[in-house]
Amino acid sequence: MPQLNKGGKFVFGLSVIQPDRTIHIPPQALSEYDATRGGKVIIFTGSKITGGFCVTTYSLLLNSKLKHILEECPRLRDCQLSEGEFIQYKGRKYAWVSIDKSGVIKMPQSTLLVLELQSEMELLSIRSSDIAFTMGAKGPLLEKVHNFQGDIARY
Repeated sequence: MPQLNKGGKFVFGLSVIQPDRTIHIPPQALSEYDATRGGKVIIFTGSKITGGFCVTTYSLLLNSKLKHILEECPRLRDCQLSEGEFIQYKGRKYAWVSIDKSGVIKMPQSTLLVLELQSEMELLSIRSSDIAFTMGAKGPLLEKVHNFQGDIARY
C-alpha cells in the first residue's frame, strides 16, 4: 500500500462497513500488528480530524508506555465490559471487540453509534504508531484517497 504523498502516512487500504456491521481489516495491518492473535482487539476513539477508531492488541498495549490504560481500567483489561461497551479514560473511549482469524470484526450497533459510524461508510486503514493503527472515517487523508492515482486495496 502507498504513502499518499511523499513523507506522508502509510495506508493499508480501504474497508467498508458492511450491512451486517462487519469490517474486514486489511491483511497487512493484521500482520504488522499481529491483530488476530488472542481473538480480541482493543478499539478506542479516533482523533477529531480522522474520526473512526484506533485498533491495538492487549500485548501491544501491555508492552508499551500506554500500559497504564489497562492497569487503571481493569474492567477493560479483564474483558468485564460487554463486547463493544466503552469505558471513558482520559479523554478517549476504549472497548474490546472480537476479531476472527481472517481479520473480520463485527461491531455491535451501539458501538457504531458511539463512534458515529454506519453501514456502507468507508474506513481508511492508516499506520498510526507501533502501538495502534487507525480506521479513519473522515478528514484529509480519506479525501486524498479519492484523488489518488495509484492502486488502493479495498476490503
